[in-house]
Amino acid sequence: MSDKIKVKRALVSVSDKDGLIDFAKQLSELGIEIISTGGTLAKLKEAGIQAISVSTFTGAPEILGGRVKTLHPKVHAGILFRRGLEEDETEIATHEYKAVDMVVVNLYPFEKTIARKDVTEKEAVEKIDIGGPTMVRAAAKNFDGVLVVTNPADYGKVIAELKNNDGASDRDFRRKMAARAFAVTASYEKAISGYFNNGDDSEGMAPGLHFNFKLKQNLRYGENPHQNAAFYVNESFDGPSLSRAEQLAGKDLSYNNLSDLDACLDMLIDFKEPFACVLKHANPCGAAIGDNITDAYVQAYESDPLSAFGSIIGLNRKVDMKVAEELHKTHFVECIIAPDFDEDALARLKKKKNRRLLRLPEIERGRPSGEMYAKFVRGGLLYQSADDHEMDPNELQVVTIRKPTEAELKSLLFAWKVVKHTKSNAIVLVKGNATVGIGMGQTSRVDAGFLAVKRAGDRAAGAVMASDAFYPMPDGVEVGTDAGVTAIIQPGGSKGDPDAIAAADKAGATMVFTGIRHFKH
Repeated sequence: MSDKIKVKRALVSVSDKDGLIDFAKQLSELGIEIISTGGTLAKLKEAGIQAISVSTFTGAPEILGGRVKTLHPKVHAGILFRRGLEEDETEIATHEYKAVDMVVVNLYPFEKTIARKDVTEKEAVEKIDIGGPTMVRAAAKNFDGVLVVTNPADYGKVIAELKNNDGASDRDFRRKMAARAFAVTASYEKAISGYFNNGDDSEGMAPGLHFNFKLKQNLRYGENPHQNAAFYVNESFDGPSLSRAEQLAGKDLSYNNLSDLDACLDMLIDFKEPFACVLKHANPCGAAIGDNITDAYVQAYESDPLSAFGSIIGLNRKVDMKVAEELHKTHFVECIIAPDFDEDALARLKKKKNRRLLRLPEIERGRPSGEMYAKFVRGGLLYQSADDHEMDPNELQVVTIRKPTEAELKSLLFAWKVVKHTKSNAIVLVKGNATVGIGMGQTSRVDAGFLAVKRAGDRAAGAVMASDAFYPMPDGVEVGTDAGVTAIIQPGGSKGDPDAIAAADKAGATMVFTGIRHFKH
C-alpha cells in the first residue's frame, strides 16, 4: 500500500465550529464528499456546502435524542477496514460499505460544562461524548489509511497537506495527527473520570486524581538554558490564572517569569485594598497597602530597592499615569502585572521595550473558595487545600503583659498576610502597612530574623515582626526586640513559648499567637 492515501470521503461532525465553513469549502473544492451530522450538517447546508447526512450514508435514523447517530457498522467499517488487505477489501465490497478516508471530529465540551459552578450532574452526563471519541480512536488506530483531525487549529495544515499531495495525505502526517487524536481522547477520559472521582473519599480527598492540561506555549528554556520547558494550562480552572493574562508588551515570557508571576498573583488576590508587591525568585522583597495604588507601589518598592532590580511587580488596581511614572523610574523590571492599564500609562511603560506588561482583569475577583494546590514529587504528587485562612483579630491570643495598640494590631495582621507568601523560614518586618525588611528561605529562623533586621536597618525600630512558625527559643524574639521591634505575631505552640513570651515582656514588646502557621516550602 502506498504511503499516500487519497481522501475521497470525509466524515465531519464537530462541537467547536470555529473555522468549519472555510475548511469544508476547501474540502469540497478538492472534490471530497462530506458526510455530516446534526448541527454540523445544518451549518454546512446554511453556508451552501453540499453534504449528506450520516442517516443517508448508513440508512439508519439518528435515535435517542441524538445519542446514537454515528454508532453504526457502515461508519466504523468504513473507517477501520485495512486498506490493501485483501480479506478486508473483499468484506467491505460484499457488504457494499464505503470507505471513510478522513474523520474530522471534536468532542462535546465536557470540561467547559463542568467548569460552570451551577452545573448539574445531569447536564454533565449529557456532555459525555460517545460517538465522537469512538470515531476518533478508530481513525487514529487506522492511521495507515485514514486521516484524523481533532482541532480546528490544524485545519490549515490539513488543507496544505492535501493540496500539496493532489488530495492525498502522507503516512507521516497521518501518524502525527493520530498522536494528537489519542492525546485528545486520553485527556477527555481523564476529565470525566476526575469529575466522578472528586469528593468521593470520606476524608474529603478523591481516591484518584486526573489532571487535564493542554499545551499553551513552548518556552525558550526552563529554569536554566540547558533545560527544555513548556507552559501547560488547565482550561477548566475558573480562578484568576496567568493562562488568561494578555501580554501587552515586552519579550516572550520565560519559565522563571511565569513562576514568579504566579507567586505574585497569589499575593495580589489576597488583598482587597489598593495593594502592590515586588517579587524576586517567587519571594516578596516588598509589599504594601496604600491609600491609592501609587502610594502602595512606592512603599512596596522602598522596602528593598536593591532587591527590586530585575523583579516582578504586581498591582491590584488599574495602572494610571501617576503610578506609571513611578514604575518607569525603576531601573530594570522583568514584568508588571495589573488588572488593566490606562492608554497613556501603557504608552509610557512601553517605552522600555523589553519590559513585559500583562493585563489580567481577574485579579480584582480575589481568591476563589475551595482552591486546591498540587506539587509534583519524584514518582508522585502532593495535594492540599490552599493556605487561605483569613485571620480574624478575635482569633488572636495576646500572651504578653502589654497588649498591642490599634495601630500595631493593624500592622501585625498585614505582616501575617505577607509572611504567608514568603518561603520558610520566614520573618517579615512591617511599619504601618508596608514591609521594611524580609528574611526568607533560611534554614534557621534566627538567621531569617537577622536578614530581615539587616534589610530594615534603622526602620526596624518601631516595626512589628511576623514569624511564619513558632519560636522554639527566645533568641529569635531577641533578634527583633534588640533592633527595636515593638510587637510580634507568631503561631505559638512550642515548648519554648514561656521563654519567648518572657523575652518579649523583658523588652516591653507585645506578642500575639495565631494558633496556625504559614510554612511555605
